[in-house]
Amino acid sequence: MSWGAATDVGRRRDHNEDSYIVDAPYFVVADGMGGHLAGDRASDAVVRRLGDSTTEPFASRQTIQRALLLATADIERAAGGNAIGAGTTVTGVALVATHGQPSALVFNVGDSRTYRSDAGAPLKRLTIDHSVVQEMVDAGVLRAEDAESHPDSNVITRAVGFGEPPEPDWWTIPLRTGDRYVVCSDGLTKEIGDVGISRIAAKVDDPQELAERLVGDAVIAGGRDNVTVVVLQVDDAPAVPDDIEDTLPRH
Repeated sequence: MSWGAATDVGRRRDHNEDSYIVDAPYFVVADGMGGHLAGDRASDAVVRRLGDSTTEPFASRQTIQRALLLATADIERAAGGNAIGAGTTVTGVALVATHGQPSALVFNVGDSRTYRSDAGAPLKRLTIDHSVVQEMVDAGVLRAEDAESHPDSNVITRAVGFGEPPEPDWWTIPLRTGDRYVVCSDGLTKEIGDVGISRIAAKVDDPQELAERLVGDAVIAGGRDNVTVVVLQVDDAPAVPDDIEDTLPRH
């Protein structure tokens, strides 16, 4: 496996509230929210707790869920006991063993996104945003192409922190040679969009080069927010049965 990562504060923010981890078994991005530097502490708490959660080559839903619960308590302490004062999104890939086979466990809380390219196919979004505008799109009252310009486009419905227990969505996907995952904060998607991300990914093979290219293009396009990208590529994987793939339905 190979990977790359890049981050930038952008053009309009004075500090970076994004955090990321690229240390097997975790390839994750978190986008913090909250005033007085609470956002960067929130996102840092998540990636730090994930990094501390295991010394094994594989993670599990249980280790991730426990790490997120511990991070929630850390965030409340960092916010001075104000449970609703800070929070963070989190999304990414954890390497897990499913029926003895290596798999990608993709998880998501909030509106940061994880994309997947299936063995060279075009990159497609895998996660579904936990946001007000996504709920409006799902209900048929807002077109997907109008979501980014909607006044409530920044309002999320799930987070790690803000006094609520984290509720991730989960996807378990077999690792296949040639697969690629792109994990990012919304500072990328709001500037370039799903189509732009897929188009750029099709032109760049090296994961570090792709991460830097996507971040750079987002800053050039406006850089209205912090932007962070993690890219994971499966260079070689054993053959696995298709029935390993699984998802936990959204609720």
